[in-house]
Amino acid sequence: MGPTGPSGGAGGSGGAGSAALLPSLAPLLHEWLPRQRWFAGKGRPVTGFSLVAATEILPLDPAVAGPGLLHLLVRAHQPSRPATSHGDCYQLLLGVRSSLPPPLAAARIGQVADGPLAGLTLYEGLHDPRVAGLLLERFRNPGSLGPLRFERAAPIEAGLAPRVLDTEQSNSSLVYGDAYILKIFRRVFPGTNPDLELPLALGREGCGRVPSPVAWFEAATTPEPLTLGVLQPFLRGARDGWQLALAALDAGADFVPEARALGRATAEVHTALAVALPTPALLRSQTRDLVTAMVGRLESAAQAVPALVPYVPGLRAAFDAVTALGHEGRGWAAQRVHGDLHLGQTLRGEDGFWSLIDFEGEPSKPLPERRGPQPPVRDVAGMLRSFDYAARTHRPWSPEWAARCRTAYCEGYAAASGTDPRGEPELLRAHETDKAVYEVLYEARHRPDWLPVPMAAIHRLATATA
Repeated sequence: MGPTGPSGGAGGSGGAGSAALLPSLAPLLHEWLPRQRWFAGKGRPVTGFSLVAATEILPLDPAVAGPGLLHLLVRAHQPSRPATSHGDCYQLLLGVRSSLPPPLAAARIGQVADGPLAGLTLYEGLHDPRVAGLLLERFRNPGSLGPLRFERAAPIEAGLAPRVLDTEQSNSSLVYGDAYILKIFRRVFPGTNPDLELPLALGREGCGRVPSPVAWFEAATTPEPLTLGVLQPFLRGARDGWQLALAALDAGADFVPEARALGRATAEVHTALAVALPTPALLRSQTRDLVTAMVGRLESAAQAVPALVPYVPGLRAAFDAVTALGHEGRGWAAQRVHGDLHLGQTLRGEDGFWSLIDFEGEPSKPLPERRGPQPPVRDVAGMLRSFDYAARTHRPWSPEWAARCRTAYCEGYAAASGTDPRGEPELLRAHETDKAVYEVLYEARHRPDWLPVPMAAIHRLATATA
């Protein structure tokens, strides 16, 4: 990759060299990609790759020994995944150097054996301060670069030192100074990511509970753009709700005021989203589809986790109650929601102000499903389950602590919205049940020691009357 690189033009995309680029990188990607935390297809063989787009954001200049920055959109083919027969599309930001300095040794992917980058060293570019700083400059000076389009909504400070956050699971994040945080989406889909769409909508409504995007970038490789990353203000000194809840439990302290404040914050976000975006009612057919999906997840989970089987009739009753109301003509409001709300998706600032973050939804679900309107109690149910999880981390278990938090959260929500989520007990119970069933399956597969946490909720929900 010389001054013009595989594209045949500095900072371009495509061209003669691109045909040879991916085959030359494939041996390295076969080893490296499945080891990444954000790779969604773990445990299944990768049988090949296909190139969606290749863009030189920074061509390698041999005169200065690098770095170069190569942006790739690559499909990983795993035929054992019929739901994704076209392959998941991943965003890679690959640094290229003739030799790798010692501070970047841990980011090394390997040396390219042949092709346009033969003899050069490939590495995870986000760990290189020079490369990460270049991304910030692209946002400061927006525009198009091959298929990439950089957008900016506000002025951006220059010269901020970048650092990689190690806490992300399905994405990657960079913090610039203490001013901005850049989330890089690793598995990308056609259509605007909710983590860009919803904060922009909330910003237009003046909702201060969600940091408004400062800049973002997309790829124009399909009829719908692929959202690649979002730059937002970094909430310096803020702590997430999960850690605060655990600290309160360890100290034997009450969390009721914080839970009530979180309920208010959630309601304010829901209210703003309802103003900013459509709020269709759930029709009878849509209610039926909602319940059918919940029942299907329950049946699949029961097949995988025998401990769930005795509770199936009681859990089915929670779903049947919603179906019965639907047949009677009962409808429910639906709107855009967070989609994956729990204590870890909240931040409390040094001034005590609560914010909601990470509006991507559940990354395992298809993007159209994540972007669809849903009953607001879905978010409420997620937070109620999170209080249970926090209480269970403490020894001895403190169910009363969780119950107080759950009540306070609903009270705070009602005070801010005028609508108490407990006023729709059948719908709330169904969503809590669906969430607990998901948790049982997850814990059985990944953290068997945690299985008693959702199973306690399963027992409670299976024996509830509403």
